[in-house]
Amino acid sequence: MDVSVIVRSKDEADRLRLALAALSAQTIPVEVVVVNDGSTDHTADVLDAARSDLRLARVDHPRPLGRSAASNAGAAIASGEVLLFLDGDTLAEPGLAASHLERHREHGDRIIRGQTWHLRQTRHFLDPSAGSAMPGEAERVSRMPEAELRAALVTRQAVLEDFASIAARSQPAIYPGAGPRQLYDVELDALRRAPQCPTLWAAASGQNMSVPRAAFLAAGGFDPGLDINEHRELALRLCDLGLSMTWADGRSFHMTHRRGWRDPLADLDWMACFHRAHPIASVALLPVLWGSLADGPAIPPAARITSLPALAAAAARIRPGLPPREVVAEHLRLAAGMEASLA
Repeated sequence: MDVSVIVRSKDEADRLRLALAALSAQTIPVEVVVVNDGSTDHTADVLDAARSDLRLARVDHPRPLGRSAASNAGAAIASGEVLLFLDGDTLAEPGLAASHLERHREHGDRIIRGQTWHLRQTRHFLDPSAGSAMPGEAERVSRMPEAELRAALVTRQAVLEDFASIAARSQPAIYPGAGPRQLYDVELDALRRAPQCPTLWAAASGQNMSVPRAAFLAAGGFDPGLDINEHRELALRLCDLGLSMTWADGRSFHMTHRRGWRDPLADLDWMACFHRAHPIASVALLPVLWGSLADGPAIPPAARITSLPALAAAAARIRPGLPPREVVAEHLRLAAGMEASLA
């Protein structure tokens, strides 16, 4: 059983260079498939240079097609029986691919979610190895004391020779902040403690997630109409086809940045596509879960959903067939009624 690592990347050449270095140091041989999704920077040069260190395949899109289409393009040329998805700004610890492969060998047809950590100190840097500033961050970087700047760098040498020093500076969750950390804890807790929970698909991750290639292709891959929550929609579709979710110990480390991030609570365009494919209450209640963990003031305490089992329980109380807004409205009414009955 072989692993193909699918890396989606757009205009992050200097982060991608580090990501590929980390993949060259995996404890098992892997195929690396990079999808250059319409980059206009020096990504092509980075890929040319990486050929000597990796079993590398690549897809070059002349214009950006988006995360889902990029992932599908990478999977289409991958040869491994297991597809492991990463982003071009993410470092894989040396044992990451091995941890996924071990879980697939143990469990067969599973969707495997690894531990998604982050490196907060990279958020100001265009090139985390050199300390060059992101657009708009030049003044902030110029004010950093030399010792602070050196301590914040993520060098290729450290990636290859002292990965433990990088991991020591990391924190759980794919982004900094209390909300992302709570969501991470909720997702991993459910995967570890509630293996029969019907909403485990909501713990899917956009990176550090692996699936059997045959199941991915049979399901049609990611929905190209989604570029937010495409990983959760795929996981739900695969679960409907008989797969289940579990976790792996292997960690990935997101080199954080301050541009290009889309908030699924602020940008709800994904909901119509997702709910049209899966017209169930648990999909419509995802924003309530995330808003609850972010301590959103618009969600009354009685209506807050703070775990994946609680998401499943709340969804089970909703009448079937309601559109998303009515699902949320009914959830709020039911929660208020339950609170009143206990008063």
